[in-house]
Amino acid sequence: MRLPVLLVIECGQDGLRHVSSQLAGRYGHDYRVERAVDVAGALERLCELAAAGDDLALVLAPMSLPATSDGGLLQRTRQLHPHAKRGLLVARGALADPSTAGALLDAIATGRVDYYVRVPGEGPDEDFHNTISTFLLEWATEQLRVPHTVHIIGAAWTGRAHELRETFERCAVPHDFFLADSERGRELIAGAGPGAELPLMVLPDGRALSNPSNAEIADAAGAPRDLAERDFDVVIVGAGPAGLSAAVYGASEGLRTLVVDEGGIGGQARSSSLIRNYLGFPRGVSGRRLAEQAYEQAAVFGASFVFMHRVTALERAGAGISLTLADERRVGAPVVILATGASYRRLGVPSLEALTGAGVHYGGPATEAYALAGMDAFVAGGGNSAGQAVLHLARYARRVTLVVRRESLEAGMSHYLVREIRATPTIEVRTATTVVGGGGDGRLQELVLRDMATGREETVAADALFALIGARPHTDWLPGEIARDDDGFLWTGASVPDRSGWPLERRPLALETSMPGVLAAGDVRHGSVKRVASAVGEGSIAVQLVHGLLPGRRSAVRHPAPPSRRLVEKI
Repeated sequence: MRLPVLLVIECGQDGLRHVSSQLAGRYGHDYRVERAVDVAGALERLCELAAAGDDLALVLAPMSLPATSDGGLLQRTRQLHPHAKRGLLVARGALADPSTAGALLDAIATGRVDYYVRVPGEGPDEDFHNTISTFLLEWATEQLRVPHTVHIIGAAWTGRAHELRETFERCAVPHDFFLADSERGRELIAGAGPGAELPLMVLPDGRALSNPSNAEIADAAGAPRDLAERDFDVVIVGAGPAGLSAAVYGASEGLRTLVVDEGGIGGQARSSSLIRNYLGFPRGVSGRRLAEQAYEQAAVFGASFVFMHRVTALERAGAGISLTLADERRVGAPVVILATGASYRRLGVPSLEALTGAGVHYGGPATEAYALAGMDAFVAGGGNSAGQAVLHLARYARRVTLVVRRESLEAGMSHYLVREIRATPTIEVRTATTVVGGGGDGRLQELVLRDMATGREETVAADALFALIGARPHTDWLPGEIARDDDGFLWTGASVPDRSGWPLERRPLALETSMPGVLAAGDVRHGSVKRVASAVGEGSIAVQLVHGLLPGRRSAVRHPAPPSRRLVEKI
């Protein structure tokens, strides 16, 4: 297999000649480093690489790159190599010039480049290589060029095979999928030995699991089984941004911390292909990457995780809270943080529900986008997640249509996303429109769109639909004594209604629900700001409240429970 290419476009600038040598010295073993001295040569080489089917991982071009008749060399790069990362080389200190900074910001905001790269010095420049390594990590992750991949083989794209793919996507586990009648699928089935049943999972160590349950998958991954025998200070239900934040802060402060999630890590944030306004990530960060790093951070501090296990019941047990899992196991703690978040609402169209996983998806296109090259994709939704999904799809699909119920994008989407969407020629926006029908023979082939102003319906060809429409909180499983608003979101703090039957003399703490000792953080909470940064902040605040709720620190109650020792040691 030929190595992927790193292409440096010098455009006659002598000061850029050492960029190629820096790249070759650090990455030459795994990549082919090539140079183009001018725009014409770069265009010719880009076309040659595309014709040969070679992978282009990264293009670096000077800030002064001249425009070409096709609308810009880097735009042409995106057309020929939609997966390649594109960086502008800028001199040290250049961003102090307002005109340069303005031009660079405009190029990033309108999607013409991914980010800027400071030109390295003559010697080893670790700041330069940090930027390059980040680009290459993002490229490799998007191309599934990562080790330890789980292979999933199914008879069809739908059904249990689709559930397994969704589960591994949420758990941030590298995985790929093959139909059973494909060449690779038949090879993996044969290697699993006689008696293999579909869907089949082949683990990185060679073990094969036939039609495994979530519990069997969790056991194979090493999930702790002795939950009832272990003491925890706090159990966090949900591993989205709020739950992961609570896990990091709780474990880092010495609390015995357990996180339980029926899926995996990241919650709805995983559907965000690029979050560009999250503090501390100037190049932007994918929801997947942010979740993976938070999970690793919490695990290093000592937090325990149990994935693919649904919590089915919550009740008070003496001085603490008891949780029941779907496999009837129980786990308890003095304090519970509910960070179950919310999921995208279903379309409610039977013909489309039948195609879930076969062209119809609820959530972002993190893993499906790559397979949509040359196809027509649709995204339903008007929030930031929908905007990020459209921009991600535009790198792969021939055409992407954003279907928005509201009359304008600005009504529910951040300005930086609106600006880039409007500047992307392969994206069409249809406002005041909704999806009311569709179907296909085994896979999605068409959608029915309704103009909400006129009522007129139109049938359009479609290869994929990603629905990101509103939020439904995961609170149906909670007991009635935990008060919710009309939409199911949890009342907390001063918002807890007087009629809720609050049993203590003190009022509920800021993030405390109507059940003492049960906190709520993130999207599941009534009145929360539906942003990743807000959820992360609430997770950290919840942990500060946990300290005051642990045995020995509680406020007076009308019917005090017997005292118990405070659990402070780390797992």
